[in-house]
Amino acid sequence: MTLLDQALVEESAKKSALIWITVPDGTARPLWHVWHDGAVHVVGDGAEQPLHGLADGATALVTARSKDKGGRLVRWPARVRELAAGSAPWRAAAEELKGKRLNAPDAEGLPERWAATGARVLRLELAGAPDQAPGTLPDTSGAAAPLPSPAVTRRPIPAALPRLLTRRGRRG
Repeated sequence: MTLLDQALVEESAKKSALIWITVPDGTARPLWHVWHDGAVHVVGDGAEQPLHGLADGATALVTARSKDKGGRLVRWPARVRELAAGSAPWRAAAEELKGKRLNAPDAEGLPERWAATGARVLRLELAGAPDQAPGTLPDTSGAAAPLPSPAVTRRPIPAALPRLLTRRGRRG
């Protein structure tokens, strides 16, 4: 892995508000996070975001998006490490995460609430070179197909609609 790869991972994680985590069963979910001490940190479970499929010692794929364009920028493998509640690394990561938590009802007491409710703080460490980065991104979007549903919005447009739209433009 090159220094450029490491810099790309770090900068994309610092600038993106959300990352996408793909767990070994293929399930992907967005998580809010913070870059701290050379790794991505997330807090979840308890009363926070669900961390299904992320366990201590597991691996995951982390995808960060471009802040300006919003598209996928880089994807890298990560090793998941759960920080022991109350330990010095846990407290340091919780303080950083507290600053990124939006709309918290008790912003000052977040770390204490996280500890009391059983929330987990996970450290996702870079575990190899990115498999997707500028120049090696796939041509497909990576978006999941919508689930089939009887609720549809696509119907033929009414025949009079084009006339109504063009007439509206001539009035003003």
